[in-house]
Amino acid sequence: MNSRSDNMLPAETMKVKTVGLVSLSSGLMGEKFVCHEVQIGLRRLQEFGMNVKFLPNAMKGIDYLKDHPEARAEDLLQALRDPEIDLIFCAIGGDDTYRLLPYLFDNGELEEAARGSRKIFLGFSDTTINHLMFHKIGIPTFYGQSFLTDTCELEEEMLAYTKQYFEELIATGRIREIEPSAIWYLSRPDFGEERIGTKLISRPDRGFELLQGPPVFSGEILRGCLDSLYDLFDGSRYKDMPVLAKKYGLFPSLEEWKGKILLLETSEEQMHPEKYERCLGILKETGIFSVISGILVGKPMDEIYEQDYKKLLQKIVYDPKLPIVCNINIGHGIPRCIIPFGVNATVDAVRQKIVFHYDK
Repeated sequence: MNSRSDNMLPAETMKVKTVGLVSLSSGLMGEKFVCHEVQIGLRRLQEFGMNVKFLPNAMKGIDYLKDHPEARAEDLLQALRDPEIDLIFCAIGGDDTYRLLPYLFDNGELEEAARGSRKIFLGFSDTTINHLMFHKIGIPTFYGQSFLTDTCELEEEMLAYTKQYFEELIATGRIREIEPSAIWYLSRPDFGEERIGTKLISRPDRGFELLQGPPVFSGEILRGCLDSLYDLFDGSRYKDMPVLAKKYGLFPSLEEWKGKILLLETSEEQMHPEKYERCLGILKETGIFSVISGILVGKPMDEIYEQDYKKLLQKIVYDPKLPIVCNINIGHGIPRCIIPFGVNATVDAVRQKIVFHYDK
């Protein structure tokens, strides 16, 4: 472990001075069996020179937060209103953050709390739904890492590629460009306290892979976890999720999708290709494949079904002119970069870069 002085960025140059930790999906962060991970992550955030606030309900555990979506919503609103918090950092994903919708939108609560906010919001997986909520009110967000999965990594240090993008975000409030990782890691099967300090198994990686279409394209990048997007339309997991998604207009309109880049990545459930095909089919029915400028595909965890997914993308999209770039180090595969939503990007599969263009 590096010393505090080795990790700490110059305080006067840091964009993020205080982190607010929230549990918007699963309450896992509050369980005793992950306390060793939480302590590792907390120490690392402090070593970066940041103050850390746990929102009031963030540590109340799985059962309480499952039964009290209103408590999760209140934490998000409080984090937005707290003038000291610069970064709202999600503990982890889960699968039912959609239940926050009534508590954030029935009386304009989220829009009111976020008005004029320049806070950074960071999370991935089921947090895809929270990103959609912010998109609905015009607030840009950042996708790709969460506290438990990344800051609390059991190796002696955060994974170098992951840490690189996290450091850039907290130092500048932006991500300027993304390049592929030279290596990827097999997922960790055991997160017990006895595994502290053990290294992940690494493999050489191949860089960004152009599956089809022109190698250079531009647009704002939107969305995230395909599993969560599918649940917006299919009620197999939660019967009321499609109902609430429609009521609150959570999935962007076709007009909003024009010229955008669709980001897709799959969860740790490692969906079977048959389900992957259904998910893509539902997205195709929305018409977005006919208006977007391209697709970015996150590296699947442990590369499971990777080749099947590629074949299905070409089959379902059925437009060889639409660019598709695969093997992006984002989402549930390890390591993870961070991708800004709501910022114009240029993808260049030849130069192996994704460059983001910010207004001055």
